[in-house]
Amino acid sequence: MATRKKPAIETEVPDASGSHLIGQAILSLAGRVPASKERISQTPADDARKKANAAAAKAALAAGAMALPPGPLGWLTILPEMVGVWKIQKQLVADIAALYGKQPTLTPEQVVYCLFQHTAALGVRDLVVRVGQRTLVRRASPLLIRAITRRIGAKVAQRVLGKGVARWVPIVGAVGVGAYAYYDTAQVAATAIDLFEGVIEVEAVEVDG
Repeated sequence: MATRKKPAIETEVPDASGSHLIGQAILSLAGRVPASKERISQTPADDARKKANAAAAKAALAAGAMALPPGPLGWLTILPEMVGVWKIQKQLVADIAALYGKQPTLTPEQVVYCLFQHTAALGVRDLVVRVGQRTLVRRASPLLIRAITRRIGAKVAQRVLGKGVARWVPIVGAVGVGAYAYYDTAQVAATAIDLFEGVIEVEAVEVDG
């Protein structure tokens, strides 16, 4: 009797390919620094927190709405949800930089650092280095940027399973996803405020990967 081939475990494919897709999405986000309509503030910390609260609420609403489709359909919304939240956070970083007067020197490396330092610290360790009271921002070559986004993608992919499980409990899951997006955006703001409050030096020479 011919033996039947065991079916592949369904969770293996999303995990493997998801890491690559997430890395590609992050790479596309890292390409351009958004403009900001904010002006230099006399009280940048206070104004930055106000911007952070508004952005966090917007991210929570967007993520919660994307998490409403139940079951298998919900899996298809995970990456668009994350990208949507990252775009909101990316603009938030640019706005906070503008409030501190750092928009003209804002680089893609700083944006990526602010977005992922709290979730993938090892992934962004090559971009921003603390040297005493100064922060040194290293300009990354395209090769290094790709390597960094792959590392971040692998780390973020570990959270995808939890996001996928939440899709099986539509309303409760959507509330949880929205709450995490709010918290995540608040963490991005905290990193940005900490970065832009200090002295930032940007390397003139690209770092080879």
